[in-house]
Amino acid sequence: MNEEVRKIDAVALGQRPLRYFDFFMAAFVTVLLLSNLIGAAKLSSLGGVTFGAGILFFPLGYVIGDVLTEVYGYARARRCVWAGFGAMLFMALMSWVVVALPPAEGWPDQQAYEAVFGSTWRIVFASLVAFWAGELANSFVLAKMKIWTKGKYLWTRTIGSTVVGQGMDSLLFYPLAFYGDWTNAQVLTVMVTNWAMKVTWEAVLTPATYLAVNTLKRREGLDVYDEGTNFTPFRTRL
Repeated sequence: MNEEVRKIDAVALGQRPLRYFDFFMAAFVTVLLLSNLIGAAKLSSLGGVTFGAGILFFPLGYVIGDVLTEVYGYARARRCVWAGFGAMLFMALMSWVVVALPPAEGWPDQQAYEAVFGSTWRIVFASLVAFWAGELANSFVLAKMKIWTKGKYLWTRTIGSTVVGQGMDSLLFYPLAFYGDWTNAQVLTVMVTNWAMKVTWEAVLTPATYLAVNTLKRREGLDVYDEGTNFTPFRTRL
């Protein structure tokens, strides 16, 4: 049975019960944490191109962010970004405490543990700032473009917002994390290469984004437009 899809503004959505929002919020935070915890610890090389393994999965967070903004609106996507920011902050704190704890006598893996989980404060700070700014920029651009395009041409919004969001992420992360340790040429090369790979990956995943968005709009029976939304990033309330 076809379910009616209602076009409503974000304010009118109010406290309406949402069937799948919590699941997508959990998926967003999970992808974010695992991409940084597991993917960031390994460098890989394919076809002569060296990259952090997390790049294969980190863009999934942007895909989920696009779905959240497109279906539920900017305010709820912003709430997910703040939830992810808090989760990353706790992950960094927990990693620091666990690595700093003295190892038990006879336990041989302290050096390996430090190599995997012992990120420097500079990289942690760069990750937090870049994620927060990049995800919110991504959500803001998508929400505004949805109004401008009157809800048409979803692919222009998902790819266009990723160009801006991932650009913001890369522009902040690599200089903050590596300027002075790498040459300027290395920072610029890795920054541009990773940005291009993430945007390309997002474009490849466009059919999956369409499927998720259309299915969710049908199941939830809504299509949110951010007319009258307060777009400040410094807010967690709806």
